[in-house]
Amino acid sequence: MNDLLDLRALTAPEPMERVLAALDALPDGTRLRVLLAREPHPLYGILARTGYRWQSEWQDDGCLVTIARSA
Repeated sequence: MNDLLDLRALTAPEPMERVLAALDALPDGTRLRVLLAREPHPLYGILARTGYRWQSEWQDDGCLVTIARSA
C-alpha cells in the first residue's frame, strides 16, 4: 500500500481512526503515506508503542507522514 491517504478534510478523531485501520491492513514490506492537516503528535506515541517507524515532513498542503513496520 504505497498510495497516499488524504485525510486533511476530516475532523478528529476520524483521521486517527482511519490511519490505525489502514495500519491493521498494511502488508509486510509496504508503507502507508498519509496527508494530514496538522502534525499528529498523539499518533507518534501509538506508532512507537506498536512497532512502527515514521517520517513526517511539512508540505505546502499539509503534513505528510510515511509509516512502515519496524524491522
